[in-house]
Amino acid sequence: MKLYFLVAISIFFCSPIFAQMTPENSPSLDSLKREVMEMNLKMDKIQMNLEKSGRKSRTGIIISTIGYSITIAGGLMLGGSNNDLGEALLYTGGAIGVTGTVILIDSFKYLRIAGGKSP
Repeated sequence: MKLYFLVAISIFFCSPIFAQMTPENSPSLDSLKREVMEMNLKMDKIQMNLEKSGRKSRTGIIISTIGYSITIAGGLMLGGSNNDLGEALLYTGGAIGVTGTVILIDSFKYLRIAGGKSP
């Protein structure tokens, strides 16, 4: 009986030590929630910038591949009966290829933004 009484008394006196904190006792709970929300917003921005970068880089690669393929086709036509067409394809394909390369390079700015650096 004395043992039960000692256990009950010790639980009674030790329970405030192990009790959970109430909202009055933890002002940092709101700041923790705020930090989590800010981290979620940052992650959403990073995800959005990575998606933009992926779309722009794919578009740039496709456009530059088409442009440089046209340039190669124009170069193959030079020196033959379609010399004028080959020259036109060289200039046109080069311009398309350079445009695609510029789009590809521009897509890297979204990677810099996602990495936390300014554009």
